[in-house]
Amino acid sequence: MLKFHQIILRKFLLLFAFLFLLVGAIVHYWTYDYYIDSSKKALIQDISLLSFTINNRTNFDALARKIKKNLQLRFTVIAKDGTVIAEGYKDKTSMENHRYRPEIMQADNEKFGEIIRHSHTLNKDMLYIAKKIELKNKIIYIRLAKELKGIYHEFVNLGIKISAVVILFFIILFFMSYKINTQIQYETNKIVDFLKALTKKEKPTYITSHYSQEFALITSLLTKISKILAKKEKQHDKYTKKLQNSNRQKDDIISAISHEFKNPIAVVNGYSQTLLEDESINPSIRKKFLTKINNNGTKLSELIDTLRLSMKLDGKTQSIQTHQTNLNELVNETVQTLQLTYPQKHIMIQGDKSIIVNVDKTLFGVVMSNLIENALKYSEDEVIVKISKRSIEVIDTGIGISEKNLEKITEKFYRVQQNSWNNSLGLGLFLVNKIITLHHFTLTISSKVNEGSTFKVEF
Repeated sequence: MLKFHQIILRKFLLLFAFLFLLVGAIVHYWTYDYYIDSSKKALIQDISLLSFTINNRTNFDALARKIKKNLQLRFTVIAKDGTVIAEGYKDKTSMENHRYRPEIMQADNEKFGEIIRHSHTLNKDMLYIAKKIELKNKIIYIRLAKELKGIYHEFVNLGIKISAVVILFFIILFFMSYKINTQIQYETNKIVDFLKALTKKEKPTYITSHYSQEFALITSLLTKISKILAKKEKQHDKYTKKLQNSNRQKDDIISAISHEFKNPIAVVNGYSQTLLEDESINPSIRKKFLTKINNNGTKLSELIDTLRLSMKLDGKTQSIQTHQTNLNELVNETVQTLQLTYPQKHIMIQGDKSIIVNVDKTLFGVVMSNLIENALKYSEDEVIVKISKRSIEVIDTGIGISEKNLEKITEKFYRVQQNSWNNSLGLGLFLVNKIITLHHFTLTISSKVNEGSTFKVEF
C-alpha cells in the first residue's frame, strides 16, 4: 500500500507533466506569433526608413546589395508595370513580372502590403512587406523580404530560453513542494505516533509544532487532551487505589468484628447448651455458667454500643449534652470499674480534686475509660492520671509507640491493619479523638518506644 506522501508525489508529478506540456504548447504558439508579428513590424519600420532615403538619383542595385550584406534582407524595387528594377538576391532580368503579386496589389490600396508565401525565385518561404512610393516623375514599389527559416531559428532560440526558465521554475516549484510535503509528512507522522502512544496509554506529556499555525493549533489541542487524559487516568488510579484500600479495610473490619463477636457468642452458646443438656448440674456450677453467659452478653452489648457510637461520631450525628462535672469524681468512677478487670495493676490519681469541667459526662467517661485502659494494657508498672485546670494526662511506662504509628493511631480500625496496641476493634482512640474534638478540646500524644506514653487532653 502506498504511503500518503508517495500518492501526493505521484499526483504532483502527473500535474507537473501536464502543466509543462500545456505551458510548452502555449509558449510555442505565443512565441511564434510574437516573432512573426515582431518581424513584420521590423520590416515595416525598415521599409519606412528606406522610403525617406529614396529619390530619383538613388542607385537601387547598390542599395539592394548593401541591404543584403548588412541586414541579410532581400530588397526588391518594382516598377508600376510590374517590371523588377533592382534585386539583391538574383539577377533581375530573369525574374517574372511582379505586378500581380499579392503584396504589390495590397500596397496599391493600403499603406503597406504584407504576406507570407513561398518564393519560387528563391524556393524558400518568405515574409514580404511592400510599400508604394511616388517620385516626381514615376511610381515604384519597394519590397523587403525575410526568410521564415531565420525567423523560426530566432523563435526556437527564444523558445529554448523560455522553456529553460519554465523548466527551472517548475524544478524550483517541485523542490519546494517536495520539501513542504516532506515536512508535512514528518509533522503528520509525529501526530500519528503521539496518538498511537495515547491509545497504548504510554502517557506522552506534550507535542509541539512550529511548522505552521494549523499544526501548532493541532498539537496544542492534542497536548491539552493528553494532559486531560493523564489527569483523569491519575484520578482513576487514585480512586481505584482508594477503592481497593476501602475494600481491604472493609474485609478487615468484617474479619475483626466477626472475631470479636465470635468468642462471646461461643461462650454463650457453650454454657447455655451445657445447662440445657444437664438439668441435674450442681447449683454452684449453674450459677458460674450463668454468670459467664451474662458477662459475655454484656460484652456483646458493649461492642454493639461501641460500633453504634463510632458510626454516629464518624457521620457527625452524635449530639452532646454538657454539664458541670467534677473531673476527679469521673476519673475515680472509671478507675473503680477498670480495677475489677485489672486487679494487679495500680492506678495513681494526682492533682486538684475540685476541678470542674463542662462536658458530656457519658461521652467523656468513654474518653477516660479508653485512655486509662490502654495504659493498663501496655504498662507493667503503675499508671498515673494527672488532673489540672488546663488539662488531664494519662501516663504509662509501657512499650511506647513508634513515630510511624503515632500519626495513625487515632484512625478508625487502625489496629485491624497494623495489629498495634489498640483495643479489640481498633476504635478506642478513634472514639477518644472524635469525642474530644466534639467538645472542642485538644488531644496531644507523646511517646518513646520502650519508655512509655503520655496522652494529654487540653481543655
